[in-house]
Amino acid sequence: MRNKTIFLTSLLLIAVLLSACGTAALAQTPEAESNNAPLRTLSVTGSGKTFLTPDIAYLSIGVHTENQDAAEAIASNNTQSQKVAQALRAFGIDPKDIQTNNFSVYPRQDYDQNGQPTDLVFVVDNTVYVTLRDIDTVGDAIDAAVQAGANTVSGIQFDVEDKGEAMAQAREAAIADAQQQAEGLAEAAGVTLGVIQTISSTNAYPIPYYMDRGGAVAMEAAASAVPISPGQMTITVDVNVTYLIQ
Repeated sequence: MRNKTIFLTSLLLIAVLLSACGTAALAQTPEAESNNAPLRTLSVTGSGKTFLTPDIAYLSIGVHTENQDAAEAIASNNTQSQKVAQALRAFGIDPKDIQTNNFSVYPRQDYDQNGQPTDLVFVVDNTVYVTLRDIDTVGDAIDAAVQAGANTVSGIQFDVEDKGEAMAQAREAAIADAQQQAEGLAEAAGVTLGVIQTISSTNAYPIPYYMDRGGAVAMEAAASAVPISPGQMTITVDVNVTYLIQ
C-alpha cells in the first residue's frame, strides 16, 4: 500500500513538470516572441515659420559733454539732459518709457602729436533708454531729442512686443510639415503610419536687430527726421515627431 501511494505521488509530480514545460515551450513560439519585439517607428523633423512686422522700438539717446573743469562738464551735461528729457515727454513718450541707463564722469588725458600730455579733460555722458510704442515716430523722436541737445544715438532696436499668436501659427505649420513628411516616407517605404509616440519642439525667437547711429548722424537729424525702416522679423519653430509604423 505504501509503495502504491509513492507511485501515485510520483506520477502527479511528473504530470506537473510536463505541464510546466509545455507552457514554457509555448512562450518561446514565434508569435510570443513577436510580442516582445522592439517598436517600429518613424521619426521626422518639421519646420514652421511666421513673419512679423516690428511694432516697438528701443533707442539710446544721450548727451556727451567735455570740459577741463569737472563741475562745468557736469553742469552743462545736466542742463542739456533735462532739455532732452522734457522734449521726449513733450513728444508724447510716457515717462515710464524713459529710463536712465548710463551716467558716467571720467578724466581723459589728451596728448599732442609728439605724444606729450597736454590738457586733462573731464568727460560726462548721460544716456537714456527710450521705448517707442509707435515705430512710425522713431525718426521724429530722434529729431526732437537732437534739437533739444542730444548729441549721441547709440542704437535703434526693433522688436515685436507680443509674439504669442505668431508662435502658435509657427507651431501649427511645423506640425503640418512633420505630418506631410511622415506620410510621404511611410508611403514610399510601404508601411502604415500609426499614432504619434513622442513629440518635442525648439523655438527660434526673432533676435531684435539694431540700426547703429553715431553722434554725427544724430546731429544731422536736427535738420530733418531720420528715415527709419523696421523691416520684418522671423519666428521659426522646429518639431521632432516620432510615429508608430506597421
